[in-house]
Amino acid sequence: MRRGSNLPAVGTYNQTLVLDLIRRSPAGVSRIELAERTGLSAQTLSNVARKLVDEGMIVEGAPIIAGKGKPRTPLRLNPQARYALGIHLDPAVDTFVLADMNGAVVAHAEHAPRPAPDAARLLPDLAERANALLDRAGIHRDRVLGIGVAAPGPIDLDRGMLLQPPLLPAWHHVPLREELRSATGLPVMVEKDVVAAMVGELWVDTEQRLTEAIFFYFGAGVGVGLATDATPVRGRTGNAGDVAHIVVEPDGPLCQCGRRGCLGVALAPERLVADAAGDSSERPPSESRAMLGRLAQAATKGDTVAAEVFERAAAALARGLVVLNNLLDADVVVIGGPIWNRIAPAVEPALRKALVRSQEITTTRGISLYGTRLSTDVAALGAACLVLDGAFTARPAGLMITPS
Repeated sequence: MRRGSNLPAVGTYNQTLVLDLIRRSPAGVSRIELAERTGLSAQTLSNVARKLVDEGMIVEGAPIIAGKGKPRTPLRLNPQARYALGIHLDPAVDTFVLADMNGAVVAHAEHAPRPAPDAARLLPDLAERANALLDRAGIHRDRVLGIGVAAPGPIDLDRGMLLQPPLLPAWHHVPLREELRSATGLPVMVEKDVVAAMVGELWVDTEQRLTEAIFFYFGAGVGVGLATDATPVRGRTGNAGDVAHIVVEPDGPLCQCGRRGCLGVALAPERLVADAAGDSSERPPSESRAMLGRLAQAATKGDTVAAEVFERAAAALARGLVVLNNLLDADVVVIGGPIWNRIAPAVEPALRKALVRSQEITTTRGISLYGTRLSTDVAALGAACLVLDGAFTARPAGLMITPS
């Protein structure tokens, strides 16, 4: 059903649009340039800019004289005007970050999950750690827009809870959003980790190279975040991005789905460690991550066994990325996540070669491969960017009147 708009919605949209353009112009942008880019009248633009300055969201730089005419006064974002807190729930480590409006991390903490989780303590612990990070950073609560929580799917987007993520059994059906909001006094958003990561990449993409893109998340599991028209794709229920069961090694290890060589098991950290160690011993996620880092260093220094493990992983990953890109025609792939950051030096060269040699690519431009700009904390920082994106990204859907 098509819905209308109203003047307050239009005013908010214009203000958000102008702020977003200023945010994406680190060197500053003048009112005249903003008027040219937005099509807004000089009067409207002046009113919007004045309001943003008064609210402390932007600052005016020193006038720049360039030829004849009135000097140009650049407008720049004030990154410290607002903050957002991001949390990533992961089987190996819970990560907390506080980000400013540029998406820069200003405070960070990591906590090991409880060895034997006590469901009654999960949310109080989470709230205590979130509050402790804010206290340590010295940021007043009225400048914190809210908390974003990223976690493996599936999630219930409407109720803000995790359903049955396979590696986080203690969090099954916990009313995360409502109880964390009650415990912290801050608005809370819950999102699937791969979607959050894609939102984070879009937030820091000042060049807007990710208009159509795939974010491949490599952590305890694998998944993809998608963007089309610079907008994250969530799917009908918020659970888009599950690619673990794309078959990339027909003769590979058995997957729990009953088939062999699925992408998830082909790239599973424990499988890579087991291949290098020559055994199938069960190891906790944190131990597998540490071992992978050491194996990657060994591979780059000439260890042939380790190098072969990562070359196989690169070949499997390349097949998966080609299948995804053939379907979506995005041509741009960003890779990140806690496992990827550990093994990228050993995998990326072989991955790039495999993508170039692939005979299965059907798109016309090939695949441009980028590393994440969000470092190891990609999901946690992406969760913080969820809050920033929700508050400060101008989208036409925001013009529509929401039914009461």
